Amino acid sequence: MKPVASRLLTISFAALLGIGASSAFAQSPAEFINQASAQGMADIEASRLAHQKTESKEIKDYTIVVINDRTTANQHLAKIAKKLDLPLAPREEVVSQTQRLMPPVNDDASFDAAYTASQVHSTEQAIEQLQQQASASDVPEIKAFAEETLPKLQQHLQMARALQASR
Repeated sequence: MKPVASRLLTISFAALLGIGASSAFAQSPAEFINQASAQGMADIEASRLAHQKTESKEIKDYTIVVINDRTTANQHLAKIAKKLDLPLAPREEVVSQTQRLMPPVNDDASFDAAYTASQVHSTEQAIEQLQQQASASDVPEIKAFAEETLPKLQQHLQMARALQASR
């Protein structure tokens, strides 16, 4: 697999692993904000790379939606963290952690297929995390964030599944 595609998958799969590992137990507000921010950053970076590398108009359109929505969500999370006086993990730390968590990826996977598959899986995990926060969080700002963000991620999931099916 080309280094660029491998890097994309590293970011996406590592974020997926981090969220999956955390969903088994209740998260503190700081843990939730850091993990949701990390997932958002991973999706943004993966989508930027996919936007540059794909020739598919449908995937390019999808990446724009993901980049815009996840950027807005991460800005909202940063405001919540500031309001609650919670620190956010530095971007460099998140990228370093995601690279260490990357599972091996087959060399014969096409870039578009790998990107859409990773988007389906990471979005499913992000939705699960947000559903958990929407129902269990006792922090009104986090509960509201989860409830506001869920419909957008559900739309992303529908789009990613359609792209995956067309590959």
